[in-house]
Amino acid sequence: MNFKFCRDACSLLFLSLFYLQTSAQYKPLKIGDALPDEVWSAAHQSVNTKQETTTLASHKNKLILLDFWATWCGSCLKNFPRMEELQQKFGDQLKIIPITKEDRSVLAKFYQSKNGQRFTSYPSVVEDKLFYQLFTPRALPYIVWLKDGKVLNTTDAFQVTDQTVSEILNNKTSSLQTVIQADPAKPLMLSENFELEKASTLRNYALLAKGRIRAMVPSSHFHRKENVVYGRRFANMSLMQIFSAIAYEVMDKKKETFYDKQIINLVKNKSEIDFADTVESKQMDEKLYSFEFIAPLENAPTLYEDMLKYLSEYSGYNAGFEKQTRNCLILKRVSKDEKYISKGGASMDNFNKKEAMVQNVSLKNVLSSLNANSSYTDLLVLDETGITKNVDLHLGTIQDLQALRKSLQKYGLDLVEGERSVQMLVITENKKS
Repeated sequence: MNFKFCRDACSLLFLSLFYLQTSAQYKPLKIGDALPDEVWSAAHQSVNTKQETTTLASHKNKLILLDFWATWCGSCLKNFPRMEELQQKFGDQLKIIPITKEDRSVLAKFYQSKNGQRFTSYPSVVEDKLFYQLFTPRALPYIVWLKDGKVLNTTDAFQVTDQTVSEILNNKTSSLQTVIQADPAKPLMLSENFELEKASTLRNYALLAKGRIRAMVPSSHFHRKENVVYGRRFANMSLMQIFSAIAYEVMDKKKETFYDKQIINLVKNKSEIDFADTVESKQMDEKLYSFEFIAPLENAPTLYEDMLKYLSEYSGYNAGFEKQTRNCLILKRVSKDEKYISKGGASMDNFNKKEAMVQNVSLKNVLSSLNANSSYTDLLVLDETGITKNVDLHLGTIQDLQALRKSLQKYGLDLVEGERSVQMLVITENKKS
């Protein structure tokens, strides 16, 4: 009888702690706030651990980093090995706890995938509702620093380094920059109090900033109303990425394709606006741009033309379209056979040198892959086949352009050089800057 009572009491305690995790209501915590006592003892669902649940209680005297992540977040996954190195280096002084709100079934599929198998050694809290309620992360990865039972700071993942962790553990002046994440649905840097103004509505808004804004992750956001795009934001990107995205939209409005190979960068120091990696380097931080432009709804049809004009006026770099005759590669049909017509199935676009294959996709997808890089050719690739149906192209191993042509010829297709008049986006330094 006593054993049954104990067993039932323990079950009741576990269910109570689980209920706390899923149903208790808490206000979001601010820096300096203490974690509620019950949060330390709550049973948090976990994976890649010996037990299915874990608590924070045994780590209360350590520096704790809550690392909010998701399986779809590439930056989160890229950050894991660095976090593991820090955990190993600082040992019992530090506890890094990955947290995701995704459920076990999603995690199971992820860990079975080729990409996910690399991360099966990383313990993580899953199916979380409690920590998301306490800290409301709007973008991932997001780091909450806990020390002495209180919220010490909130930052992006880039700031979790050997130096910053050592500063906190040794009670030195911290170099951390606090990050209070901006609401991605709202105009960047617009006062939250503006919504209280009953007699005023936002008609037009523009912001151009140089240098990383840590309240936002590298991202793009559309402002829509009734499926009409009347504004666009680019956060923490190279200026070239922003110019390229806007140019694509301008040409798309005209029912024309646009690829990065149609950009001519005539800037003297090209790396000022175009660079490959925007992740951690302080030099890269200084070159990042954030640009947001919101137009009156009636001006939506010319939104991207107006954005291009604004950037050319205030960025220090001028970008404009010019019709030029260029040497291109033209995709043509060289046979009446239609071996390329798709037999259906799941869409797949795997255009790499080891095993190139596309299945049930449009030729527009194929050209996008060919124009995305210069692996096979530096020339712009254009489509003059007239094919509108989806295609299947099993091309095999293709190391160079000649091998690609040979594979395409099996489907009655070929790439032929020729001159064409195409729209080019020409970027120069603004003489007024």
